[in-house]
Amino acid sequence: MELLPHRYPFLLVDRIVEWDPGKRIVGIKNVTINEPFFQGHFPDHPIMPGVLIVEALAQTGGILALKAMGGGTRIAYFTGIDNCKFRHPVVPGDQLRLEITVIARKGPVWKMHGEARVDGAVAAKGDVTATIPDDGGKGGEGA
Repeated sequence: MELLPHRYPFLLVDRIVEWDPGKRIVGIKNVTINEPFFQGHFPDHPIMPGVLIVEALAQTGGILALKAMGGGTRIAYFTGIDNCKFRHPVVPGDQLRLEITVIARKGPVWKMHGEARVDGAVAAKGDVTATIPDDGGKGGEGA
């Protein structure tokens, strides 16, 4: 997780359990009642917001791309989501298995398919795009 600039409460990947360099990665997010978003989503019926499930997939994909590019000071920007579907709610006590597979790469742009699973069942899926600028996202000259 040290490759990502995210930190609590917005770091949504607890650990990496599988990694096939440049091709596939699997991360884990243990969803607990202590997550700050459960205070308002929803107080009497806590459900992990779908956008945060997608963000967890994007963070996992960012780790895959950054590891493949050698890490360093680069930042992976979440630049797109396509074909996103939510199949069932994610609630406190669930363990999200965040599976990402590379579909294509062209220069700094990575297109990946992601599936978030709970107990083997797909909770959410979609195609995420990450862009990793050569300048580490700092804007470069003239920016």
